[in-house]
Amino acid sequence: MKLFVYHTPELTPLEKLPDCAVVIDVLRATTTIAAALDAGAEAVQAFSDIDLLLKTSEAWLPKKRLRAGERGGEKVEGCDLGNSPLNFTTEVVTGKRLFMTTTNGTRALERVAQSPTVITAAQVNCQAAVNYLLETQPKTVWLVGSGWQGSYAIEDTACAGAIALSLIEQAKLSLEEITGNDEVVGAIALYSQWKNNLVEMFRLASHGQRLLKLGCDDDLKYCAENNILDVLPIQKEPGVLVKL
Repeated sequence: MKLFVYHTPELTPLEKLPDCAVVIDVLRATTTIAAALDAGAEAVQAFSDIDLLLKTSEAWLPKKRLRAGERGGEKVEGCDLGNSPLNFTTEVVTGKRLFMTTTNGTRALERVAQSPTVITAAQVNCQAAVNYLLETQPKTVWLVGSGWQGSYAIEDTACAGAIALSLIEQAKLSLEEITGNDEVVGAIALYSQWKNNLVEMFRLASHGQRLLKLGCDDDLKYCAENNILDVLPIQKEPGVLVKL
């Protein structure tokens, strides 16, 4: 298994795809996707375009769908929910399809949608992703951070580092054996520095700062929790994620 870390979807190679793509958007899309599926959502269908989301979701009965839209950290007008994982409770989502668009995470999903396998990961379900990779042993794995509108997001790279470090420790592999690009080494170093105080790192992060201004400190605390969800979102068809 060779790991490659890409800080944003824009940095991924255009001419190829991995055997398995792991999409990461810790603040907050992939955290929310994990929370929604864990709470009983039927599936999460991701869109980069809001108008397409609204049009596609019209085909579903209102009682069987939820529209979740976020731009710039705030809920999109006309949607039922924004992008706070704390709002995706069992009472709200059970048995419903979540039609979701966010500023960054859904763009990353779209970039790798044609890969043979696509899963999503965040700090809250990091170990579930590691377990899947250890079980399936894909030859090439891309850990794709969603970033912020094309720029680097420290929290996504830290999560990629957590996954890489866990794989090394649990598979008893050397760093040299598993490293596909320099970014893997950097991601592990970043996570190792902050692993005991992730919430403080999130508060320092540029997107964490945006969320704090919107009063979302509880979201940051939740997103910084390690392995509180034993759920792995996996793509069953392009753009549609279900609980494995």
